[in-house]
Amino acid sequence: MKKRIYIAYTGGTIGMKPSASGFVPVDGYLTETIANMPDFFHDDMPEFEINEYSPLIDSANVSPEVWQFIAQDIQARYDDFDGFIVLHGTDTMSYTASALSFMFENLSKPIIITGSQIPLSQLRTDGRINLLNSLYIAAHYPINEVCLFFNNQLFRGNRTTKQYADGFDAFVSPNVAPLVEAGIEIKKFSKLPTVAPTEKLEVRSIEVQSIAILHMFPGLNWEVLDNLLKSPLQALVLLTYGVGNAQQDAQLLETLKRASERGIIIVNCSQCLKGAVNMQGYATGHALSEAGVISGGDMTTETVIAKLYYLLSQSLPHAQLIELFQTDLRGELS
Repeated sequence: MKKRIYIAYTGGTIGMKPSASGFVPVDGYLTETIANMPDFFHDDMPEFEINEYSPLIDSANVSPEVWQFIAQDIQARYDDFDGFIVLHGTDTMSYTASALSFMFENLSKPIIITGSQIPLSQLRTDGRINLLNSLYIAAHYPINEVCLFFNNQLFRGNRTTKQYADGFDAFVSPNVAPLVEAGIEIKKFSKLPTVAPTEKLEVRSIEVQSIAILHMFPGLNWEVLDNLLKSPLQALVLLTYGVGNAQQDAQLLETLKRASERGIIIVNCSQCLKGAVNMQGYATGHALSEAGVISGGDMTTETVIAKLYYLLSQSLPHAQLIELFQTDLRGELS
């Protein structure tokens, strides 16, 4: 029997229609476009059902409430389909992929997030190949994770970041190789564990939390950090240099230490696309560790934010939250 795949069109470029003022979202247009493309109904393709969200969501407007809605939508249809495709705008696609990876526990079916840089209805669209491959892989090469497919590569969703605003190779997985490459042949690069069928799917909640990001730069005034930490923050992500270094400013370090002692989670992430934070490698990084800053390892910024949202939403004791943040939960951390 053919596999059945559920497609949730949340919004984004892939389903947009040309108009006098540029590309715009139009209800029903994506479904109509796909219905007129014979490739999607080839004998080797799975059966699929499309649900267009109403209203469609621009990815710039995605929030934890949207993540919760998508997760609950999939959960409600989980027993009726063999796999799930989420069509999504590219701007926040990696955030959504990361968030959903934490929300789904004991996942035994594939969830693939994809979209396009050019609408599906246009001549040079990348949406056709992205969606065709996502459907085909979900049916014939299922990986029981939340993944992101773009430009012939299937990535672990919580390892991705958007690297290119207007190129077809919009996404990259800087610290983990792709899971699948869709070339002349479909090549699986990783042998991934499968969830035992006796384990029941659980969907965790994610709620809005008070989180901020501060990009470190030469000459940053410690008072900027001090004022930021005086706000009702639950967590702060520091984007530091190299392997997690920052200026050795006594006032800045003391400000961080006081905030950490008040229970604010402060995470050290590298500004570099590749590599991992190592706060023991240099004195400038070690000083952050002594001030109570914890390492983000080789997680992307998108994943750090999503993981903080997830853990802060679980009402955990502070010490357990810190421990879990530094633990690999869904393959997001080496």
